Amino acid sequence: MNAKSQETAADVAAYRAVELIYHAYLTGLILMLSSRAGAQRAAEIVFRTFRRQQLARFLPGLTKLGLDGLPDAVACAQYHYLSNQVGGVKVEYVYESDRKAWVRYPPPRWIWSGTAICGIPSEVSRAMLWGWHANNGVVLDNPRLGFVCTGQTVDGQPGLEGYYKEWDHELAPEERLQFAPGERCPPFDPARAPRLPEDAWPEERLHKVLRNYAMEYITSIVPETVTALGPEQGGHLAGAAARLIGMHTFDDVAALLGGVEPGAAGFAKAFTRLACGQGDDAELRQDDGSTFVSQTSWRLMSERENLSPAVFDAWNELWVGAALAHDRFMRIEVTERRDRGDARWAWRFC
Repeated sequence: MNAKSQETAADVAAYRAVELIYHAYLTGLILMLSSRAGAQRAAEIVFRTFRRQQLARFLPGLTKLGLDGLPDAVACAQYHYLSNQVGGVKVEYVYESDRKAWVRYPPPRWIWSGTAICGIPSEVSRAMLWGWHANNGVVLDNPRLGFVCTGQTVDGQPGLEGYYKEWDHELAPEERLQFAPGERCPPFDPARAPRLPEDAWPEERLHKVLRNYAMEYITSIVPETVTALGPEQGGHLAGAAARLIGMHTFDDVAALLGGVEPGAAGFAKAFTRLACGQGDDAELRQDDGSTFVSQTSWRLMSERENLSPAVFDAWNELWVGAALAHDRFMRIEVTERRDRGDARWAWRFC
């Protein structure tokens, strides 16, 4: 294998490891909020997270996927089908008419991976739909467009499913999301579903999309947690979840990376690789028995402004947890922070 092939393989492994970390953090943080802050506050934060994602990604996504010329109900359902499919989510689409189209997320649900689904309250699942699906008509300037949910996996039904429908009258805000548990999504026929142009989505691009898909949820949910609950409680819960996820994903992350060398220096090398896998300009150096990693960028939060320092503190616990799983006697010290006026972000490992 030549040097270029080795570099590509290493990038793909880092992308997959980053995707794993942030996917697990999203699920873990929602579970932490549901169990510690309560279902109502967890639902509020999930609503805020998905509404922010919807406002930032929906309209540009319609254009990028070439769906902006379709009837609104069809465009919305196809958007969820294609964007989630690219993100590695199991999803189905069924066209019924130009004014009615279904989207269905069969089990296992990506966001509630494994046994996590047993800890998700019904109102938290509904909050996702209020945050995104119920607002598509508003963003499209079509007050007749709404979403009807016909099943939720967290309630024991075989998938989260429903349909976009354009009514003959304008919908009141509380009518933009409706529930009809007696209805069922028609059978899915993959041959009749929309497809992405294969030449526009090469393998390397898809790996980056999978990574970005998981990262973007953390870009939204950690600041929203801190904003909704305050820096003390929100920062504490987001940080506690991060530390647990860092510890419990470390073995899988190390396996994806092909192993992590012993000691602080070995962990710092893996940390640098993960930082580069996230799209940051991380650099590693050794001095006086310690290893230092620095970066001038923090791509994860580059779109967020006026962040509370509690957001960085919480996120950093991912790496504290991972370090504890690697070697419980090593120490990580944050030595420089751009959110406090320094020129870069920097860590010392010893």
